[in-house]
Amino acid sequence: MAGRGTRLRPHTLTVPKPLIPIAGKPMVQRIVEDLTAGYQGQVDEIAFVIGDFGKEVENELVDIAGRFGAEGKIYYQTQPLGVAHAIGCASESLTGNVFIAFSDTLFKADFQFDLNEDGVIWVKKVEDPSSFGVVKTSRENIITDFVEKSPVFVSDLAIVGLYYVREGELLRDEIRRIIAGNIKDKGEFQITSVLENMKNAGSRFRAAGIEEWLDCGNKENIIETNRRMLEIKRSKEVLHAGSAHIENAIVIEPCFIGEDARIVNSVIGPYTSVGHKSVIENSIIKNSVIQNDTCVRNAMFSDSMVGSHVNYEGRVPDISIGDYTTFKE
Repeated sequence: MAGRGTRLRPHTLTVPKPLIPIAGKPMVQRIVEDLTAGYQGQVDEIAFVIGDFGKEVENELVDIAGRFGAEGKIYYQTQPLGVAHAIGCASESLTGNVFIAFSDTLFKADFQFDLNEDGVIWVKKVEDPSSFGVVKTSRENIITDFVEKSPVFVSDLAIVGLYYVREGELLRDEIRRIIAGNIKDKGEFQITSVLENMKNAGSRFRAAGIEEWLDCGNKENIIETNRRMLEIKRSKEVLHAGSAHIENAIVIEPCFIGEDARIVNSVIGPYTSVGHKSVIENSIIKNSVIQNDTCVRNAMFSDSMVGSHVNYEGRVPDISIGDYTTFKE
């Protein structure tokens, strides 16, 4: 999660993208929750590969790991040299059973799998595979080829950014080998190159499908992913905090209402998240994400995203406002 999140600015100017809340929880926490839910054993360690996000962010990530009974470790990628390079920055953690996940995409999938397999790579069929790493498979779903962003059609099974490897040491050593040899593909150290070399050396990888691939790359994707996550989680999670105060207001489900949030003389929802300690007064809001400690008054908007510590009052119908902003018409 070392990227700058430029497509999601201004929301990523103060907070890294994986800590932006989706249906009330940081994106990266939802990823860890979903992955650990399909794993029967104990997760010993969760490693985060980050940029220079500051100690406050690092402490929050370590705290997220602790919520799952795991030790949190922080590693740094200071140059954007590719996915394999990013994973290699956490080489000390690449031992034993290893699960690797991109931190800016959510999924709906069954993550149960056989730990005794050499590896499992999760994929999704896409219409235009030219911008993805893809795999070719046998009839038994065993991967026969890994190919990175081919301009000519190879396969429509895109790698979604979820990988299980039984022996992390093999992955670690192959990453070190391609970096030491400066073996790049399209200018970067690619994880597809690493996996292809491991396959050629005898590792047997199986392709596993996912039901849904929920992107969080920009504002529109965040709002759509928030909507879908509220639908998925409405019967599985408590989405309304007991300390929330709702007075003379209508909440059209599904919605997330955070701790100590106040909604007064308003209509909220459907598909809206209101963060912890935020206040909504005299407003009509739907299909939007409002983060923490924010105050919205006399507003009427949808398909919008409002950061934390914002004071907003106005009738702009579609807004995107970053943290620590004051706006009044």
